[in-house]
Amino acid sequence: MKIDSTAFGSITVDGVIYAHDVLIRLSGEVVRRRKRLSKQHYGTSHTISRDEAEFVHENGCETLVLGAGQYGNVHLSSEAAEFFAERHCRVILQPTSEAIKTYNMAKGGTVGLFHVTC
Repeated sequence: MKIDSTAFGSITVDGVIYAHDVLIRLSGEVVRRRKRLSKQHYGTSHTISRDEAEFVHENGCETLVLGAGQYGNVHLSSEAAEFFAERHCRVILQPTSEAIKTYNMAKGGTVGLFHVTC
């Protein structure tokens, strides 16, 4: 699984262009991010809720690479941060353009969550 590139509003994974936020599972499966899990709590998808953290996390996940958007606007809520910490899952939060490089170099149990706009 390789992330080829990102631009405002899209991300290209293994040659496939996605015009929405994506979650890359441990298996390499690419799924649409469930932004509503956060938006229902905060009115925005820029704050990751515990509900979304629970959807993102899976057994074997040691690291979450979180692409925070082209301008780095996404962040974890304190509840989401606590959830990942309790599961000993390291979170690397970077603007999406940097996060794709980090994800591509990652080894082992890494999940990727990428916001493709702001």
